Amino acid sequence: MHGPLTARRLVIRLGAAVVVLCAMMVACSLVGTEPVSVARALGFGAEEGVHYDYEILFRIRLPRVVLAAIVGAALACSGAVLQALLRNPLADPYILGISSGAGLGTIVAVISGVQWTVLGRSPIAVFAFAGALATVWLVWLIGRLTGRSQVTHLLLAGVVVNAFFSAMIMFLTSVANSSQVHATLFWLMGNIMEEDPLVLWVSGGLVMSGIGALFLMGPQLNAVSFGEGDARAMGVNTVVTQTAGFAIAALITAVAVSLSGLVGFAGLIVPHAVRLAFGPDHRQLLPLSSVVGATFLVLADTLARMVVAPAQLPVGVVTALVGGPFFLVLLVRYSRRVDWLAR
Repeated sequence: MHGPLTARRLVIRLGAAVVVLCAMMVACSLVGTEPVSVARALGFGAEEGVHYDYEILFRIRLPRVVLAAIVGAALACSGAVLQALLRNPLADPYILGISSGAGLGTIVAVISGVQWTVLGRSPIAVFAFAGALATVWLVWLIGRLTGRSQVTHLLLAGVVVNAFFSAMIMFLTSVANSSQVHATLFWLMGNIMEEDPLVLWVSGGLVMSGIGALFLMGPQLNAVSFGEGDARAMGVNTVVTQTAGFAIAALITAVAVSLSGLVGFAGLIVPHAVRLAFGPDHRQLLPLSSVVGATFLVLADTLARMVVAPAQLPVGVVTALVGGPFFLVLLVRYSRRVDWLAR
């Protein structure tokens, strides 16, 4: 059984997870098809005017590793929140139709051939972000208009909108040329690339702010996990908790989608792995899921860079291949120790 959560226990576990994440980020930054020297990258022993190690380490690999950590943290935290709000162990960050909305925005950007950028972001990223947010707004509106059982109707609206937008994606893909189809499919499979530092700072700030806000909602999410009736009996405003939780989770998921495309499994298996190992308390589950999700995607992206080098796999392929069996092993190992709250 999991012991009661204390501040000391939370700090120790979170601190250990952060140390592991930092170590993995450093190690993965040094791994690649081209060997690099940290000493030469920092200017020790480098030839005059030659900065290859610096360029590779600080302009290519490290930004990519940081981006993978941001995306992994956002997806894992969103998955944990949506599993609590929907009381559905199969919920993931894309369950509200975010994936289809972002995908539709992507193929519209590719087919239209627009070239302008926003804060250095490509049209694909901008359209994906806008499509994801617009889809969440549409699902939320439908859920509010269809009845009083808000959570159930949100889930059904997400399924319907996702199916409709997926059909539109298939239609547009069928009339696009081969180069446009390739660009769209590569994005839909998930892809981590090096980014401009400004993009990393802005997106990282948004994701960290969202995770911090969700962490503060931990006690309310614990109550909602037992059901709306029980939560209201505990004095929790379920409407405010659900609205804020869905909105923040959707925002950081949209940021992640605009940065990397659709990376599956990270938002599903990481919260379950943390819950199975450490317990379901959201005061612990949310920050630990964020750090573990960041570590997981950093490792997955490193594998994507190395498995078929010098070519690269979409990171979404690696997360599915690695994450599926890993989740099954955890499920079998801990199934007798954990009682999922949504009974």
